[in-house]
Amino acid sequence: MTNKVVLAYSGGLDTSYCLKYLAGEKGMEVYTALANTGGFSNEELAEIEQKAYEMGATRHATIDVTGEYYEKCIRYMVFGNVLRNKTYPVSVSSERAFQALAVIRYARAIDAGYIAHGSTGAGNDQVRFDLCFSVLAPDIRILTPTRDQRLSREEEIEYLRARGVERDWSRVAYSINKGIWGTSIGGRETLTSDSYLPESAYPSPLQREGNEEVTLTFERGELVRVNDETRESPVALIKYLDEIASPWAIGRDTHVGDTIVGIKGRVGFEAAAPLLIIKAHELLEKHTLTKWQGYWKEQLGNWYGMFLHEAMYGEPVMRDIEKFLEHSQRHVSGDVIARLRPYHFDLLGVRSAHDLMNADFARYGEENNAWNADDAKGFAKILSMPLRVHGAVNGEEI
Repeated sequence: MTNKVVLAYSGGLDTSYCLKYLAGEKGMEVYTALANTGGFSNEELAEIEQKAYEMGATRHATIDVTGEYYEKCIRYMVFGNVLRNKTYPVSVSSERAFQALAVIRYARAIDAGYIAHGSTGAGNDQVRFDLCFSVLAPDIRILTPTRDQRLSREEEIEYLRARGVERDWSRVAYSINKGIWGTSIGGRETLTSDSYLPESAYPSPLQREGNEEVTLTFERGELVRVNDETRESPVALIKYLDEIASPWAIGRDTHVGDTIVGIKGRVGFEAAAPLLIIKAHELLEKHTLTKWQGYWKEQLGNWYGMFLHEAMYGEPVMRDIEKFLEHSQRHVSGDVIARLRPYHFDLLGVRSAHDLMNADFARYGEENNAWNADDAKGFAKILSMPLRVHGAVNGEEI
């Protein structure tokens, strides 16, 4: 078997340890691969590449999968208004399948015998990466030094320092994962049930005062303009909206939920643009979808988010749900007006040619032209019939 190993690399503490250990202790040819899902600037990518070579990487590759991630996942999360436990926009969870796919393709291209990742044994990512690698590349062996050796963050830092790797390790007090669809923040306070993250833990500090209005324009469920501004791609438009919204420090919360491995987990996050997009889209749907479209979309959106979170992106039912979600969006077009203010945003209203409130024959609570008083009396009488029958047969009162 070839001695080449492709390390899914982010430049953080865990993957830095894996690189140094596999190259130094094991004498392997380590090919670091950073699968970018929109969380790095060009300057950051260049710095990560430089550090990879300094620590012994044979070759480094940056693989941009942001466009693929949007087309095959993010757009469906918007269509489904996906919020895990009604809170978390499935930011990091949904990225992992596309990062794993990119690493597999790269490993195939260089004929690597091994794939490695830096996940510990305590969280969800170990399952996500292992599952994708084992299903899609069963012939390639998986290496997980951090998990296998059960290392603490302090032990990893000590190992790296002993081998001349000096950095500002105080920055790794929190595990921060950033992508186009949000940033997760874990560590310290999130490890307990009663503490909360300090302001300094969030990458995007509050910079604005007062308030600001922003208009999001959707066509068939997809964001196409922000304040009448377009961009060259949906990903670029999301980044543009994030530039507007992040300085207001909106989209912050703490997600508590059930992990894949069966324990409760807690993580902080910030997702200014994703939460603004999802909630604006959801409001537009309230105006443009029928009652039962909305009901079944909510059920399937919840399932879609759960399967993404639990590493089941490859399950065939996901493609079936995507077909339903996309078909449901054919009339979800229009403008949503939002007001941004420190730490909060408000949805003010919508404008849409498909707004079902615009029908001429009725206005809720005010007037109607579609039925008369006798129609209303008869409707109420028929609607009440099952309850009246039950009461007559059983003699029960409500």
